[in-house]
Amino acid sequence: MSDTDREIVQHVLDGDVRAFGLLVDKHKAKAMTLAVRILKNREDAEEALQDAFVRVYRALSSFEWKSSFSTWLYRIVYNACATAAGKRNGKYQISLDVVDEDGPRLEIESDELQPDMRMESDEFSKIVREEVEKLPFAYGSTFTLFVIQEMSYEEIVQVMGLPLGTVKARIFRARALLRKAIVKRMDHSLAIKE
Repeated sequence: MSDTDREIVQHVLDGDVRAFGLLVDKHKAKAMTLAVRILKNREDAEEALQDAFVRVYRALSSFEWKSSFSTWLYRIVYNACATAAGKRNGKYQISLDVVDEDGPRLEIESDELQPDMRMESDEFSKIVREEVEKLPFAYGSTFTLFVIQEMSYEEIVQVMGLPLGTVKARIFRARALLRKAIVKRMDHSLAIKE
């Protein structure tokens, strides 16, 4: 069955409750990737994702198609995760260590790299992941949506409910913070090797 999101939603609204499972199956991998990256814990992410899908089901009849279904879903997932993170300990961080089978990677991969270059690229990827985890929630979550989830500025605006200028500023600031932290770590790493 290759129905579009709109067709599947219509089936659900027409009383075919089982059709909602199609929406869940279609979007759960990317939604889970986002949830795990925000909450840094698979169990918390699963719980928040369940909550998000319940919210989606309850609000399905009020969805007005002003954005794509996936953008609307990600906003609900994002909000459910932010709520869960706030309840958990008031500390917000993004983790890039967990990568689902269908999720995008932040690793440099190439079969053409020589072993020593491969080791350096793996080390660099590890440093990038660690530094993204250290970003403040506002920058890390926006950066994750843009780089890892590959969302456009407009989609992030809809997901986060922020003005476009704020989204662009957060991504710019996240890149600046990452650049500074990575350069500092690389310089430190080179100094130790010498």
